[in-house]
Amino acid sequence: MIIRNAHQDDQEAVWQIIHEVIATGNTYVFAPDSSKEKMLSYWFSDDKNTYVAEEDGKILGTFYLKTNQMDLGSHIVNAGYMVSSEARGKGLGQAMAEFSMEEARRLGYRGMQFNLVVKTNENAVKLWLKLGFEIIGEIPEAYKHSQFGYVNAYIMYQKL
Repeated sequence: MIIRNAHQDDQEAVWQIIHEVIATGNTYVFAPDSSKEKMLSYWFSDDKNTYVAEEDGKILGTFYLKTNQMDLGSHIVNAGYMVSSEARGKGLGQAMAEFSMEEARRLGYRGMQFNLVVKTNENAVKLWLKLGFEIIGEIPEAYKHSQFGYVNAYIMYQKL
């Protein structure tokens, strides 16, 4: 598997992953019917470094790194990750997470913060805890889950 910077010609494959992930309405804040244009504009915006995970020429996952806050908070990075359904459960999420943490260090960040990790997204919470993140806060009813209604979300952090 190769993890690399995303290119403009990766957008269609990235859109397929994004569309699949947000359609469930159970992990990301984006509306399940968000348009391709809206999501690609967000995922590939100038304030982000966007990456893809590719195996045998097929893009199976994507993530971005971006400064979490401006100016005096710009030493903390934020990130978002998505994995295609065909690659789930095969360690791709962990590989992208580990790569992103090293890349964030290389880019000069001192910490990584996730502003909203849906509490019911047990696989993500388990992975972040395994990789050394701490739950530093819990936001009541922060996410409108498609199945469970309003559920809590975590703020998670790791010093890099």
